[in-house]
Amino acid sequence: MKAKLILMAILVANVFTSCKQEKKDDALENSATIYFNGDIITMEGDEAQYAEVLVEKEGKIVFVGKLADGETKYKNAKKHDLEGRTLVPGFIDGHAHFSSFGSQAVCANLLASPDGKCNTIPELISELKDWYDKNGVDKTNGWIVGLGFDDAALQENRFPTKEDLDQVSTELPVMACHISGHFSVVNSKGLELLNITKDTKDPAGGIIRRMPNSQEPNGVMEELASIPAMLKVLTPSSPELGDFFIEKGFELATSYGYTTAQEGRAMENHLQLADYAKRGKMPIDVNSYVDYMYPQYMESEWYGKNYKNHYRIAGIKLTLDGSPQGRTAWRTVPYTLPPDGQNTDYSGYPAIADDNEVARIVDMSLKNNWQMQVHCNGDAALDQWLKALEPAVEKYGNNDRRNSLIHGQLIRMNQIDSLKKYDIVASLFPMHTFYWGDWYKQIIGEEAAMHISPIKTCLKKGVHVTSHTDAPVALPNLMMIMHTTVNRVSRSGDIIGKDERLTPYEAMKCITAWSAYQLFEDDIKGTLSEGKLADLVILDKNPLKIDPMNLRDIKVLETIKEGESVYKRN
Repeated sequence: MKAKLILMAILVANVFTSCKQEKKDDALENSATIYFNGDIITMEGDEAQYAEVLVEKEGKIVFVGKLADGETKYKNAKKHDLEGRTLVPGFIDGHAHFSSFGSQAVCANLLASPDGKCNTIPELISELKDWYDKNGVDKTNGWIVGLGFDDAALQENRFPTKEDLDQVSTELPVMACHISGHFSVVNSKGLELLNITKDTKDPAGGIIRRMPNSQEPNGVMEELASIPAMLKVLTPSSPELGDFFIEKGFELATSYGYTTAQEGRAMENHLQLADYAKRGKMPIDVNSYVDYMYPQYMESEWYGKNYKNHYRIAGIKLTLDGSPQGRTAWRTVPYTLPPDGQNTDYSGYPAIADDNEVARIVDMSLKNNWQMQVHCNGDAALDQWLKALEPAVEKYGNNDRRNSLIHGQLIRMNQIDSLKKYDIVASLFPMHTFYWGDWYKQIIGEEAAMHISPIKTCLKKGVHVTSHTDAPVALPNLMMIMHTTVNRVSRSGDIIGKDERLTPYEAMKCITAWSAYQLFEDDIKGTLSEGKLADLVILDKNPLKIDPMNLRDIKVLETIKEGESVYKRN
């Protein structure tokens, strides 16, 4: 009798435990989401691979495979019918300036078509006036500000000057920022507030442009004459306004499918991003590369390979020259069309003229095992970095550092072997082929223009490659990045370097799997693989199945970060 009672107790306990486990399993299944009925591109392997179903649970991908297997294993999962749309990994930008996304969203849009409507200087003036009438200057430190004008796209083929911007206002300061981020123009009131006069000397690494036959500033500022002024104007004046700009930046980023954004040259703005993250407000990941002049931030809690509340410092940034379309990129040969006021032997200039200082920064970075992102547009700038890199590598080794060349527009083809030698990731910028391909033919010559951003050659030579937006240089539209990387078609319709075009699959790799590798995040991001974060993007069309000339028209329908929807198109 006693044995029977014990046996009954065991059976009851087993039933209770079994029911409890079934409820637990059901709860786990109910917390899962199954994506099906669309093109699910895993981005694994050298060729496109498709899955019938993807299952997300608790922010991670737990199953990728056949529909029947997924439905059997997760029979109680929530259903997300893709309705024929396309699911890909969340987009990762190899280089951009997230801190300025808010400014791009808030300030006047001075981009030329197709991203804006400022194709002439009168249209630029009108856009600034219209923006002020609608917005005022409460959110822009009392300035009328616009971003994105492009002298190469303006019909006048010149920079606006203080006289042009005085037509917007003579009472309020006005600033128009160049699309490259390396130049700005201010009106007379702006020059007054910035204390720039005929007696103001050009700073090292920058130029204040002057009136013809005069030392009077004409309102145009280059490089390190411009960047501090832009930071002064565009930095929000209060914590509340700072939050507003960051929120607008995240809205813009997620609308283009970003699940990982980057601040590609963090200075004091690191403190604002860190504070925002500390308060748990970041919806997606942001990694920062700290300007070399702020090494103290590399000692902070934010530096490392793991995100804290979606933010981390990933490495250090070194800028060695300027903008190729603005003709401040540093070359070993002259520009065929020098800027106004320059001689025919003009070849741009370095951001840091002292080679010993560059060597010190590179040595410091490798000694501390800090990953470097190095802005080199011209071949002379890349020569300067490689010269400093050689002795540092001999001292500290070069094991899986993933240092990255950023932009590389005007590098020489024979320098690509050095990129391979030092295992440098080449994050190139084929977007320029559309926006400035026709302009490059004028300023560097047609033959040289065909080799800007030689991304296919790098890939063939075994160099790790990515592509990027450099936003707010243009809109943070990664479908436009795909479009330009695949087609390399200029505004006029010319193909700028047909042999440097990537396939659509390779171009998609540049903004998913390969960009995850660049950031040391390929173990958790970049492909739709079991165990990785459920960072997903739903597109209205499959980039691998449409006419490549229509890639830029693809829309992001939904952005999902670790299983949570952070953007959904109306």
